[in-house]
Amino acid sequence: MTPLIDVIFLLLLFFMLTSTFSKYGEIELSNATAGGATSDAPQDRAFVQLGADRLVLNGTPTTLDDLTTQVTSGQVLVSLDPDTTAQRLVDFLVLLRGREGLSVLVLE
Repeated sequence: MTPLIDVIFLLLLFFMLTSTFSKYGEIELSNATAGGATSDAPQDRAFVQLGADRLVLNGTPTTLDDLTTQVTSGQVLVSLDPDTTAQRLVDFLVLLRGREGLSVLVLE
């Protein structure tokens, strides 16, 4: 027979490994389309540098909350720092998704 303490440790290990400790965001990705120069291309461009601990909009440090009010339309070019996590990028894209007249392009 197995001692009760072994069973308790196995249950504890099972619940620790199967539980979720943080909420993950999700985004819907669209397929790429054939591109080209169009006359209705957005004229306003914003350049965003996204890092693990920093967010810079057009050379000025900002926060994710302030970014939503500063960028309303046009094209957003996103440059990722090497230390940027996928979750940080998803959080950024979730804030900007669904806005009319706003396109986001992630540069590598």
